[in-house]
Amino acid sequence: MPLHRGNTEASDGDGPRRLSVNPFVGEANPVGGMTEAPPKHRLPDAPMAPSSAYQVVHDELMLDGNSRLNLATFVTTWMEPQATALMAECRDKNMIDKDEYPRTAELERRCVAMLADLWNAPDPSSAVGCSTTGSSEACMLAGMALKRRWMRRNADRYPGARPNLVMGINVQVCWDKFCNFWEVEPRLVPMEGERFHLDPQAAAGLCDENTIGVVGILGSTFDGSYEPIADLCAALDALQERTGLDVPVHVDGASGAMVAPFLDEDLEWDFRLPRVASINTSGHKYGLVYPGVGWALWRDKEALPEELVFRVNYLGGDMPTFALNFSRPGAQVVAQYYSFLRLGREGYRAVQQAAREVAGKVAEDVENLGDFRLLTRGDQLPVFAFTTAPDVTAYDVFDVSRRMREAGWLVPAYTFPPNREDLSVLRVVCRNGFSTDLAELFVDDLSRSLPELRRQPHPTTHDKGAATGFHH
Repeated sequence: MPLHRGNTEASDGDGPRRLSVNPFVGEANPVGGMTEAPPKHRLPDAPMAPSSAYQVVHDELMLDGNSRLNLATFVTTWMEPQATALMAECRDKNMIDKDEYPRTAELERRCVAMLADLWNAPDPSSAVGCSTTGSSEACMLAGMALKRRWMRRNADRYPGARPNLVMGINVQVCWDKFCNFWEVEPRLVPMEGERFHLDPQAAAGLCDENTIGVVGILGSTFDGSYEPIADLCAALDALQERTGLDVPVHVDGASGAMVAPFLDEDLEWDFRLPRVASINTSGHKYGLVYPGVGWALWRDKEALPEELVFRVNYLGGDMPTFALNFSRPGAQVVAQYYSFLRLGREGYRAVQQAAREVAGKVAEDVENLGDFRLLTRGDQLPVFAFTTAPDVTAYDVFDVSRRMREAGWLVPAYTFPPNREDLSVLRVVCRNGFSTDLAELFVDDLSRSLPELRRQPHPTTHDKGAATGFHH
C-alpha cells in the first residue's frame, strides 16, 4: 500500500465549513438538518445521517478517473452482477478463519487444484499453493521459498554469503521490494536494442553459488511480451552441466499465466519444465476477478520448505498458513471460484481471445495513423506499446498521454529502464470489457488529438519523471 501523510495544513478543520450536500439528502425538511461540514483530517465530534455521509464521499469520488477507461491498469474493472452479488455476500467472511468458514476454505482449495492442473503440475494432487492479496504478496512468498531453499543448501556459508536473485530489469516493483525487505542482492539483466526483457544467456551468466533463483516474467508490464521461459531453463540446464549449479526458476505469471494456457497451449513455460519451481498469478488481472486476489503455487512439497508453513490452532482447527498478512475477506476467492466455474476452459479462451483480437486491431489502427511506431502488437499479452515515429518532433508520448486524459482515457507514458532510457512509450492494456466499440472510440479520440499536437512548436514535457504516475 502507498504511504500517506496526515494533514499538513493547520487551517483545515480549525473553523466551521459549510456542508456542500444536496439539501434533499439530509433531513426530510430540505431547509433543515446539517449545515456545517465535518473536518477532513480528524474525526468529527458527532455523527451525521448515513445519506449525508454517503453523498459527501460519493461526490468526491466522482473526480476519480473512470476505471473502465483506464488503459494503464491490468486489474479487472468489470464483472457480472452475479459475481458482484456473491462478493457482497462474502465480504464479511474472514478468509483466515478456516474453521468458521469451511466452505470458503474448500473453494480456495479447489482453485489451487484447478490452477495446478491448468499449469501442468506433474501431480496436481501433490502441488501446494495458496491465495494471496495479489501477485505482489505471491511473489514475496515465492521469493522467501527460494531463499530458504538456498539457505538449506548453503548452511555452512550462510549468513556470511549474500544471496542474490537474477531477473530482467523489466520486473514489477514488487521484486525490488522483495530484495530490499529480505536482504537479497538483485542482479538485473538490462534491456538492449529491441530486446525489452530478459535474455536467457545473460541471466545464466549472472548466476553463481549464491543465486537463489531466476525470475522469468510471462508478460512484461512494459510492453506485454512473454519472456522465453523454456530458453531460460535450457540456459540454466547448460549452466548446471558446466558448473554443477542447480538454479531454480520462478515464473511471475501475473498476467500471462491466465492467458497462455488458453491461447498458447503449445508454449512451454509452466511446470512442464522441470526447472520451474513455482508460479504466481493475479486472479484480479486476466483471472477476471475484482481486486485483490493472487495465487502462488509450488511444484510439490519439496519446493516449499515446511518451516515456512505455520500451523495454527485457531478457532478449534489446525490451520496451515503461508502468508504475509492474516485477516482478509473471502469475497475475492469466492469470486475466483465463480469465474472458474462460470467460464471453464472454453469460456476463458473466448474472453482472452477477444481481448487479444481487440489489442491487435487497435495496434494496427494506431500504426496506420502514421505518427507512431509499434514496439509490440498485442499478440502475446493483450497489451501493446508504441512510441512516436522518428520524424515526429512537435510532440512526445507524454503530450499524447495528457491529451488523451482530456478525453477521459488514462494511457500511461513512461521511459524505459537501462539500457534504453532513450525510449519513451505509451502502453495500452486491453482487458475484458474494453470492447471493439470502446476501442474504436479510443482510436477516434487519438486521431482527433493529432492535428493540434502536430501544430506544437516542440514537446511540452520538461520533467519526464514527473510526467506520469506510472512506475511499474
